[in-house]
Amino acid sequence: MRTAIVFVLFYFCLAETSGRSACQRGHKPETYKQIRSRRETSRLDEGENNSKPRSPILKRSPDRTKSTMTKSEQLLRIDDHDFTMRPAFGGPPIPVGVDVQIESLDTISEVDMDFTMTLYLRHYWKDERLSFPSSNNQSMTFDSRLAKKIWVPDMFFVHSKRSFIHDTTTDNVMLRVYPDGNVLYSMRVTVTAMCNMDLSRFPLDTQTCSLEIESYAYTDDDLMLYWKKGNESLNTDERISLSQFLIQKFHTTTKLAFYSSTGWYNRLYIHFTLRRHIFFFLLQTYFPATLMVMLSWVSFWIDRRAVPARVPLGITTVLTMSTIITGVNASMPRVSYIKAVDIYLWVSFVFVFLSVIEYAAVNYLSTVQERKERKLRERLPCTCGIGNPEDMMCDPQISGYTTDPQVTSYSSMDANTTGNYGSPGNYGTAVNYGTAGNYGMPENGGRQERMLAQVVLGDPQLVNQVKRPGYVNIWIDTHAIDKYSRIVFPGSYVLFNVIYWSIYS
Repeated sequence: MRTAIVFVLFYFCLAETSGRSACQRGHKPETYKQIRSRRETSRLDEGENNSKPRSPILKRSPDRTKSTMTKSEQLLRIDDHDFTMRPAFGGPPIPVGVDVQIESLDTISEVDMDFTMTLYLRHYWKDERLSFPSSNNQSMTFDSRLAKKIWVPDMFFVHSKRSFIHDTTTDNVMLRVYPDGNVLYSMRVTVTAMCNMDLSRFPLDTQTCSLEIESYAYTDDDLMLYWKKGNESLNTDERISLSQFLIQKFHTTTKLAFYSSTGWYNRLYIHFTLRRHIFFFLLQTYFPATLMVMLSWVSFWIDRRAVPARVPLGITTVLTMSTIITGVNASMPRVSYIKAVDIYLWVSFVFVFLSVIEYAAVNYLSTVQERKERKLRERLPCTCGIGNPEDMMCDPQISGYTTDPQVTSYSSMDANTTGNYGSPGNYGTAVNYGTAGNYGMPENGGRQERMLAQVVLGDPQLVNQVKRPGYVNIWIDTHAIDKYSRIVFPGSYVLFNVIYWSIYS
């Protein structure tokens, strides 16, 4: 009882002492209502602060992978492992998946037999040495600086001539590491690789080129290379187009490559089929060659005596064809087999060349026939109606003319009664005379006038030469070759075009 009284007195003393000290400092003691109102005010302020929108980053729970206080090397424990060795060294081969996205197909060169392609090459594998703790399973993305410190697959392009990783504005390399150790390694590469082309059907050809990817150091015992999603691992940009080719399809395959000194390697193939556009070559090669051949046929309708007109025309067409052939071969590789365009151009060249030879033959035969005609006139005692029609001694109103039994008599006869050139008993050659006295040239659309000279031989010496009196038929058709050429040359060329386009189209 006494103890309780002592505690009550002690409490009142303390309360009185604190009240005095507060009064001395100038502060009044707070009542219960004041304390309650102050608490409600603080609660309202906290509610207003909570109603403000917050950044989604602030809503995430703390994660060591996003902490600026943690170094990536420490988080991935790079210094604790030897990354010069492949993952799971000494165990089964590590599977490395690959997918490719083709950004552009830049050039296709027939001269160098190669192609240039820009692509995104991505590798997928798992390296448990790079696993790290993460509460939200968030990945970490790095650039090429960290990629140089860890193990990455040593891929290279088989049969490549040139290749490089783009470095504008920095190296186009990305490394993404997941908490469970899965790794994505991506790079942007431009590669120029060889493409073995068969140009035997050029320019009506279809080419198939391949880009081959392989590990340089690791055989199939250490590294298993495969397409991550089969044919779906290859993606292309829909805007890819080429000026000379139509891209028909892309597809992928996987094979094993053997090297006698090192062993078997997994090799991935990207195949793409290209079909050449023919319209450009029709305008630049086929149409000009065809026009030159048709131009050479014009000489068949030109007078055979117009040498200054026919000879330059033939030479011009021959030189033009030579220029076309030279221009086409200058842009092509020096292959040892014949291409389809070579067949067309050289056959066209032969047609043009034969048109020149045709005129040479016509001119030569005309010269030979004129010589024979001249000899015939010299051997005849009278050239009435043959040498010069204006000096004819025969009356045109009568069928024959006779002055002396020993002198030659001439009469007009039907052309159907004439003999053939060179037949026994016929004297001289056949000579064709036009209405104006021109030798060998038909007029009025090919209508030919024939003149028959009946020679009555009274001179014994002339009789001994001819062996018997008879008729001398003079008949020359020097332009018959031109007539046949007008039909044979175009017909043969049309037949060649039908065969050519049916085979190569």
